[in-house]
Amino acid sequence: MIRRRTFITLLGGAAAWPLAAHAQQPGKLPTIGFLGPTTLSSQAQHVAAFVQRLRELGWIEGRTIAIEIRWAEGRSDRFAEIAAEFIRLKVDVIVTQTTPPALAAKQATSVIPIVFASAGDPVANGLVDNPARPGGNVTGLSSQSGDTVGKRVELLREVVPGLRRLGILGNSGNAFNALEIEEAKEAAGSLRLEAVAADIRRAEDIAPAFDMLKGRADGLFVTADALVFNNRIRINTMALAARLPTMYVFPEYVEAGGLMAYGVKLAEQFRRAADYVDKVLRGTKPGDIPVEQPTKFHLVINLTTAKALGVEVPQTLLARADEVIE
Repeated sequence: MIRRRTFITLLGGAAAWPLAAHAQQPGKLPTIGFLGPTTLSSQAQHVAAFVQRLRELGWIEGRTIAIEIRWAEGRSDRFAEIAAEFIRLKVDVIVTQTTPPALAAKQATSVIPIVFASAGDPVANGLVDNPARPGGNVTGLSSQSGDTVGKRVELLREVVPGLRRLGILGNSGNAFNALEIEEAKEAAGSLRLEAVAADIRRAEDIAPAFDMLKGRADGLFVTADALVFNNRIRINTMALAARLPTMYVFPEYVEAGGLMAYGVKLAEQFRRAADYVDKVLRGTKPGDIPVEQPTKFHLVINLTTAKALGVEVPQTLLARADEVIE
């Protein structure tokens, strides 16, 4: 967990960024358009990591760079609107996270460089043609979350030995989520588990989804999506009430009360995204910068949640965990 004092210090200038950026003379400073798919409150840690790394690389907001931040608040219809606004503002690079906003930015411009801090499968979803040499105006970092679907289902079964019915919660309106939901069903089938999928397209769909899952699932596989991330505390509260142990891909969901996660850390992805932005602003074409594949997947377990669920996490699994929240 990030230290509160450090976090506040890093984020101190973040709230003022849009004002500071507007105050610059047009074209005077290189400008980053930061398309946040959720909200500042939910992604504050990622913003802090991104801006801290920029500072380390010599990019100081208001001195050597301007930053325009816009938050989509989990609404997919806002992605294209924000991308269009960045084009009007003539930003020098667009930074975002997850597949849908990155695709919206790509559809909006083939000229302005786009750096995605995390995308499940950039090739399968059409962000790039070749990870080694992306070409075009898009590059970034892959979370390879699709590659860990089977592993996440297996880990959940280790914690819930009596797992027979796997609930799957996700937004099938997100192209990558749709793929991941199918992969989770296949993984469940290979382990002889019954799969029960609940689709959520809006925040209003979450409560009915849990009503549908009650009594029909022994554990819950949750896909990564802006809508899900924006509502992660609510989802975890409902999962706890329904006595459903949860499995996620990003540790941030576990910090918000989920049971387990296995995947990359988003804060680290955003730090690396700042390195990509640095290269682009110094003249490297995004199409010449290879998409980075993750080299480390983190297993995070929340023992407080496990206790509340009455779940006993095997010592062998705790020993393999990279982080245990108590």
